[in-house]
Amino acid sequence: MRLPVLALIALAPLAACSTVTEAVKGPELAPVGYPSQLVGREQPTFASATQPMPQAASANSLWRTGARAFFIDQRANRVGDILTVQIDINDSAQTSNASNSSRTSGMSAGVDNFLGLESSLGKILPGGFDPANAINTNSSTNNQGTGAVTRSEKISLTIAAVVTNVLPNGNMVIQGNQEVRTNAELRQLTVAGIVRPEDITSANTIRHTQIAEARISYGGRGDISRVQKTPAGQSLIERFTPF
Repeated sequence: MRLPVLALIALAPLAACSTVTEAVKGPELAPVGYPSQLVGREQPTFASATQPMPQAASANSLWRTGARAFFIDQRANRVGDILTVQIDINDSAQTSNASNSSRTSGMSAGVDNFLGLESSLGKILPGGFDPANAINTNSSTNNQGTGAVTRSEKISLTIAAVVTNVLPNGNMVIQGNQEVRTNAELRQLTVAGIVRPEDITSANTIRHTQIAEARISYGGRGDISRVQKTPAGQSLIERFTPF
């Protein structure tokens, strides 16, 4: 039990040093690497389909199969190829609910005969006892509730993604990451998903609505994001408070 605690204590200065460095110099860009290492979340790994080897040019032919030329389809279709993803999100939703309920009830009951003790009960109970009005109750409830949700999102971006895997049916797994730093603020865009070769246009582009299992992340980190973020202590209190 002591080892994990000691390890956390030992790593605490390193984390603090990294935070101080970022606060002074600003966020650093991530190193350029293979897209599967840049995506923020783990993606499923698929076995790559076997790619046909380019064939040698036949007799009386100027071109060979698979050659990059004007007369060959330039759309991405193999692992490592690059295609452009056009993200154009303009969604809005509005929901409004209202409820109103009320209820009124009453009950009156009398006990004219109660084992011959009607007259004796009047002496025991304070203020006298009337058998004809032994029980008299009434209740009234009223409930009103209103709720409204308004949401609007608009994102228009373009990002290049790399084909990381080709499924047995020909569909391709793509992943891409883009980072732009302005002063001390870093903007990061990540996209991943599965696309069909038929949906890729002749300009080697595809829309985000044509990506299955799409994972699109748009955010940033830096001075502005840190100021806008709720403090950790306040976030924990608001999340776990029972009141």
